[in-house]
Amino acid sequence: MQDQNYDTNPIIFNQKNEVISFKCELQENLQKAMKKFVEEHPNWDQYRILQAAIAGFLMQKGFQNRDLTRLYVGNMFSINFED
Repeated sequence: MQDQNYDTNPIIFNQKNEVISFKCELQENLQKAMKKFVEEHPNWDQYRILQAAIAGFLMQKGFQNRDLTRLYVGNMFSINFED
């Protein structure tokens, strides 16, 4: 098995958090609403909105995970939980 060197790009892998990027096509109305929301709420950005939305959806569907709960609460209330 090939060893991976995670020290070369800390954005891709951080010892505490993994960050995975993906492309997502949005309905135009959803994109416009998100853009307007971000303009009116400068402490939010598209990444924070999507993270909170996905975490909230999973929690509503019964997925129980402490890290997921921290992510959701942290995004909703601008809290940075440190381990």
